[in-house]
Amino acid sequence: MDKRARVKNAMDKKPVDHVPVGFWIHFFDKGTVGEPNIQAHREYYSAVDFDFVKVMNDGYFGFPFAKKIERASQLYEIEPIGKDHAWVRALVERVKALVDAYAKDMCVIATVFNPFSTMKCGFADNLPDCDKYIMRFVEEDAMAVKHGLDVVAQACCLLTELFVKEAGCDGIFYSVQNGEVTRFSEAEYRELVMPNEAYVLERINRFSDYNILHCCGFDGVQNHIGLWAEYPSKCVNWATAAENLSLANGRVRFGGRSVLGGFDTFFGDKIEDQRGILYRGTQEEVQDYARNLILGSGKLGLMLGGDCTVDSRIDKSRLQWVVDAARSI
Repeated sequence: MDKRARVKNAMDKKPVDHVPVGFWIHFFDKGTVGEPNIQAHREYYSAVDFDFVKVMNDGYFGFPFAKKIERASQLYEIEPIGKDHAWVRALVERVKALVDAYAKDMCVIATVFNPFSTMKCGFADNLPDCDKYIMRFVEEDAMAVKHGLDVVAQACCLLTELFVKEAGCDGIFYSVQNGEVTRFSEAEYRELVMPNEAYVLERINRFSDYNILHCCGFDGVQNHIGLWAEYPSKCVNWATAAENLSLANGRVRFGGRSVLGGFDTFFGDKIEDQRGILYRGTQEEVQDYARNLILGSGKLGLMLGGDCTVDSRIDKSRLQWVVDAARSI
């Protein structure tokens, strides 16, 4: 069975010869834009024999505001961007370059972030400041934030359509975030975040059949994951460690759909902050853990990967250990 058939069968919950494996990293140290980032993707996927390619959005996380947003009322002034906008073109061209390089042999999955994250990442150059801005804006004028989300959601939908129709990717890795129980109540999340988040997902499922819902969680903070379980998707990936929700139990929580994950990939600024068997285990421990994930969940509708992004400083042979273990069963 070739890799494309293996991944699609796994997502369709059909028999596979081996459980597919895929991990992804950021390429901040290699280049976040243009050809350097594309080449960094190629180097990574040449180093490990993964079953699918996930295209990263490095350098283009935030909505390209025409001017700096410093108060909530300015969000009423933002306007939609078109398919020829430089931000859109850069991402589409990246996806197309990697489709051209890999799609013959592997499924290529492009990343789209939810509107709330896409908007907040356009407010500042670092995540802590982005968070401070958007939560202050919510307090200042929630209706202005909703207006901003409406505009940004259109951009997310545009990216989705162009990634599939123009660049030719097989599906979308849709990252939903900001559901921390410490950020919003369930009622607040439903009111402010879910409408546009769900709007984009509907478009994603309209344009492709092979999409992955990534329920982003990290650093031990739990999310309102029950809300995300309401979102329809072919496959789902969540933070098994942060949510304390195993692959087997999560499959039930998400209604029996296909699942991706199993490995805690948390890391901090220092290598010493890395935690979990993927970073700390011996080869035997890592491979036994991978095989036990498969034995505990079954080969049907399963792909092995991370809770989220892997630390780019990891020895890539550790990732190959997981691939080899999966192909031994």
